[in-house]
Amino acid sequence: MEVINTLGRRKTAVARIYLKEGQGIITVNGREFKNYFPTPILQFKVTEPFEVTNNQGKYDVKVNLDGGGIRGQAEALALAIARALCEINEEHRPPLKAKGLLMRDPRMVERKKFGQKKARKRFQFSKR
Repeated sequence: MEVINTLGRRKTAVARIYLKEGQGIITVNGREFKNYFPTPILQFKVTEPFEVTNNQGKYDVKVNLDGGGIRGQAEALALAIARALCEINEEHRPPLKAKGLLMRDPRMVERKKFGQKKARKRFQFSKR
């Protein structure tokens, strides 16, 4: 099996992954993923595509993460892994799709407008 390259995005986070057969080692920016994502919730989010398709410990993943916060990066990585698993075997698609792991979350931060404090909050209005 050759190396599979896919991309995942969430908010402003971008995850570029290289997936190949191995012992289940996930390396994020040169660090072990449990050190990079300290909370169990984020660790579960990253490994969820493998658990849904019963592929724990079968593939090594090398990840380049950029932008966003830690939560957005974890969700971008989960999307990239799910896409790579679909490339390997098309039968993985229905269970991943049912869990919502193949959908790119389109929600982004709304930009700040001029003449306002934030995106929607305005400066205090004074009548007199």
